Amino acid sequence: MGNSLIKLISIFFILITIFTSQAASQSDECESESNSSCNNKSAALPLKLIAIASILVTSMIGVCLPLFSRSIPALSPDRNLFIIVKAFASGIILATGFMHVLPDSFDMLWSPCLTENPWHNFPFTGFVAMLSAIFTLMVDSIATSLYTNKNKAGIIPEGQVADEAAVTTTQGHFHGHHHGPKIGTEGSQLLRYRVVAMVLELGIVVHSVVIGLSMGASNNICTIKPLVAALCFHQMFEGMGLGGCILQAEYKFLKKALMVFFFSVTTPFGIALGIALSKTYKENSPTALITVGLLNASSAGLLIYMALVDLLSADFLGPKLQGSIKLQIKSYVAVLLGAGGMSLMAKWA
Repeated sequence: MGNSLIKLISIFFILITIFTSQAASQSDECESESNSSCNNKSAALPLKLIAIASILVTSMIGVCLPLFSRSIPALSPDRNLFIIVKAFASGIILATGFMHVLPDSFDMLWSPCLTENPWHNFPFTGFVAMLSAIFTLMVDSIATSLYTNKNKAGIIPEGQVADEAAVTTTQGHFHGHHHGPKIGTEGSQLLRYRVVAMVLELGIVVHSVVIGLSMGASNNICTIKPLVAALCFHQMFEGMGLGGCILQAEYKFLKKALMVFFFSVTTPFGIALGIALSKTYKENSPTALITVGLLNASSAGLLIYMALVDLLSADFLGPKLQGSIKLQIKSYVAVLLGAGGMSLMAKWA
């Protein structure tokens, strides 16, 4: 499944480059660039370069923090603090879908630069977001079934495969069986963590590139300045949510490194792509509005589904939180704080 995710992300990068090139070729169809003093291309470029570096660093910090939490006993996945921090990060992912990505899609697909028919006569954003959520459910369900059938003997955490072989060889059949593949409830839970981590990564990659593209193509310094700070906050805490899922999936080092890499570079890649196309790319051209609007809608549906079903619902209805009302209340407060903080960011980003 790790190789499939890498292929999907690579295909997405190719498609977004093709679509944005098409959008650039139709840049004269709708001219609504502001001539205000905020539009300053020479002043905007250094800000974009600063954004690339700062967002790359904060993204790496955010996604890597949970991966190093095993060295901190209080932040291990089976401790209460980890559950609370994960709830906070899940609230951020939920607010990203509802407060950032979905409203942007509505604005783009209802733009006066698009024709009345069909774009103003049908709620394409809601429709595509709904289809995206259903498609995510299909991927979630089918991937789980395929992965289960492929691993009927049980699930072995990838980092422990070599250790299990050594134990089996040196200590005989009984000890090897005792530490062997995980089966039953524990194995199913590990399998779910792996599916969730990969689907969530794909959804985050989509909207991260779109966000970066919009910033890179813009020359409005009044917008870029607060957007840099907002995106650093956004990427760090969204990375913590993804990092927690990667940690629980118990991947070996190479897969963890690849998932960290793709998350960290997608927004900087989008900004760099926007800078490269800034001479010809117009964010108000019909093709750009339709392409980015539909991508945002599909990303919103995926993120909302993942946040509610695979992250929040799975944790709050699980045995850990169901066994403690006090922990539930703390986790709900964390969700509200995360969602509230990211909602506040919608004022600038």
